[in-house]
Amino acid sequence: MDTVTAKRAPSGQKASVSDMVVVFSQVMGDPGTSIETRSRALLSDGNAAEPLYREAIDRLGRTRVRAALGRAHLLYGEWLRRENRRTEAREQLRTAHQVFASMGAAAFAERTRRELLATGETARKRTAETGSQLTAQETQIARLAGDGLSNRQIGARLFISPRTVEYHLHKVFTKLGISSRNQLHGGLANR
Repeated sequence: MDTVTAKRAPSGQKASVSDMVVVFSQVMGDPGTSIETRSRALLSDGNAAEPLYREAIDRLGRTRVRAALGRAHLLYGEWLRRENRRTEAREQLRTAHQVFASMGAAAFAERTRRELLATGETARKRTAETGSQLTAQETQIARLAGDGLSNRQIGARLFISPRTVEYHLHKVFTKLGISSRNQLHGGLANR
């Protein structure tokens, strides 16, 4: 079920949409529970949505369902932007854009890019030459990891899950051609 459809459901139908999401999560297990949490955030009003978005991102960060994690970051970023919390929205939207661009999910990457534009920031379009360049988030994570911070500490500073930090570090290692945190300072200095 598409969560956008759930959000647009008339208020009388939200209960049936919510019931469908619960059944979906029971069938799918942990990824389903994570998507259920994200869907409950979409159906929530006001500040009740924020802890649900954070929980969904944290749960999805522990799964291999990258597309759903990207969607959770995108939806949370959209919500933050609507709440006039543009700086926080940019962080979520940058992460979503990186996930979608790395997966080749062009439509979602474009949607995220438009959301970033709405916050006053631009997201570069991926080309063959930018594919090997570190993104701003990757650079920030690499520097923090090079300074000796753990994935959990980096995640706490950047408001992302430790699993998302691990995902970005994997991409950094590939792009820099290194295999350990000890090599990060040298790899970043050469750029």
